[in-house]
Amino acid sequence: MEGGEGLKKKPIEYPYIPEGRKIEYVPMNNEFIQAAKRFAFEHSLDRHMPTGSVVVVEGEIVGFGANGSDYHENNECERKKLGSKTGTDYDKCEGCHPKNHSEPRAIADALSKGQDIEGADLYLWGHWWCCEPCWDSMVDAGIQHVYLAEGSEELFNKESERNIVNHQFDDVDESWK
Repeated sequence: MEGGEGLKKKPIEYPYIPEGRKIEYVPMNNEFIQAAKRFAFEHSLDRHMPTGSVVVVEGEIVGFGANGSDYHENNECERKKLGSKTGTDYDKCEGCHPKNHSEPRAIADALSKGQDIEGADLYLWGHWWCCEPCWDSMVDAGIQHVYLAEGSEELFNKESERNIVNHQFDDVDESWK
């Protein structure tokens, strides 16, 4: 290979990302990604795509959030019935509404504790991108950086052959159970 060019990773095409913002990546063993994963394992009500988020200020977790509601247990998903595309029509289904996403829940948790989260970081486990309403809540709250686990664009993307959807916790050891 000439000129030091190695294999370049194809840019990730997110369904949505606001102008001027980016998603950053950390190793899967990062302590904050692991905290978000554990919170999702323990608290998410969405068994298909459980996600967890933590808000971090100066190296300390100040807010936790997990996704889901019990709506889908008793009702069909309106988005599925409509054939909605990824990231759309959240307002059409109570169970999918952004108020049930882990990012705004983590922000709300931090704020309910009186935390100043201007300039904070948010770590998200269990997804490969953030929807527009979640980005809006993060930007409005002053979240500076958004971190996902390396490889999330394949691991949590239903379209990827390497996805672990429905197997997100297969590697969880007995101490978590």
